[in-house]
Amino acid sequence: MNKRFLVRSGGSILAALAIAGCTGGEPATDARSQAADPAPPVASTPDLVRPSEGAARYLETGQPDERVVREMLRIPGRIEANEDRTARIGAPITGRVTAIHAVVGQQVRKGDLLAEISSPELSTAQLAFLKAHSAENLAQRAAERARLLLDAGVIGSAELQRRESELAISRAETRAARDQLRTLGLSAGAIDRLQGTGQILAAAPITATKSGTVIARRAALGQVAEPADELFTITDLRALWAVADVPEKDVRYVGLGQRVVLEVPALGEREIEGDVSHVADLVDPQTRTVRVRMELANPSGEFKPAMLASMRLAGEARRQVVVPKAALVRDGNRDHVFVADEAGAFRLRSVTIGPEDGDNRVVLDGLKAGETIAIAGAFHLNNERRQLANGGR
Repeated sequence: MNKRFLVRSGGSILAALAIAGCTGGEPATDARSQAADPAPPVASTPDLVRPSEGAARYLETGQPDERVVREMLRIPGRIEANEDRTARIGAPITGRVTAIHAVVGQQVRKGDLLAEISSPELSTAQLAFLKAHSAENLAQRAAERARLLLDAGVIGSAELQRRESELAISRAETRAARDQLRTLGLSAGAIDRLQGTGQILAAAPITATKSGTVIARRAALGQVAEPADELFTITDLRALWAVADVPEKDVRYVGLGQRVVLEVPALGEREIEGDVSHVADLVDPQTRTVRVRMELANPSGEFKPAMLASMRLAGEARRQVVVPKAALVRDGNRDHVFVADEAGAFRLRSVTIGPEDGDNRVVLDGLKAGETIAIAGAFHLNNERRQLANGGR
């Protein structure tokens, strides 16, 4: 991309000033010589300024460049939890929450106790397990006696087969009852204790299904919860998502792997570079936008879910006029450049600027390629213009 500007050195400005200021040895004293003065004082035109010798030392002129520039899309976005590292935990059974052991912000490990829930369904399932286990023990002893009787010739092999079949059925029923307890949230250790002691537990535990941080808790003491209810949300905050909703008209410029610059106002002027990791396949019919996201590493925890952010992506390529940033001055809440006017003078002109292009800014309106402008020293010209506008004070 061509970034060359045609520059005329400040020395030529000084030469013009010398010629303009030294046209004779003695100043004219008669009225005719005063009437022959070719130009009125510049101070009468606030937007026109002829640089002093001091300002001319900093002044450089040149012409705006015209080049192909990709428009930068700045899309409002936010930080979100990584859904691939998030677990939403509900109640294993329908019942009443009797205890809560976790709070928002707490670090938990997989299997940690979050809450307890009491339910008649749990009591019924435990009782069914104890009955199945007892029936299995009886069938086991019956099968052992049948083997002894068969060896003694008291019974036939058919009777032994019948009792062994009953034992197999009892074992299957015990496994099914055990699996039901596991579904209801009881751990293998709790089931073994139930089997050994026969003491029915009053409440089922609600446990963490993954390690991470509790970022939401919707469980309350005494609440009647169902398996469909989301009671806790746990996520790994070491990896997050940055998401943005791209307007439908700009989606054609966005693709997987495209470079993205993320800005998070809460973290100051930092810029985080990344790649587009996902582009949604559907357009949101309400907002007419398509969601895109980038992966965001967060080992130190500085990024927080729900933080506001913005994404910068390269958009449409257009041929644009660009000027150095040093050529722009801010005055009256508008951006301006100084355009060469009459011999040695510059006129302030309002322009509409666009996105950055390296050390330059795109000019959307108010300036054409080929015009001569002050590409350096515009700040000093503007100071002198203000002094002239204020009567030289």
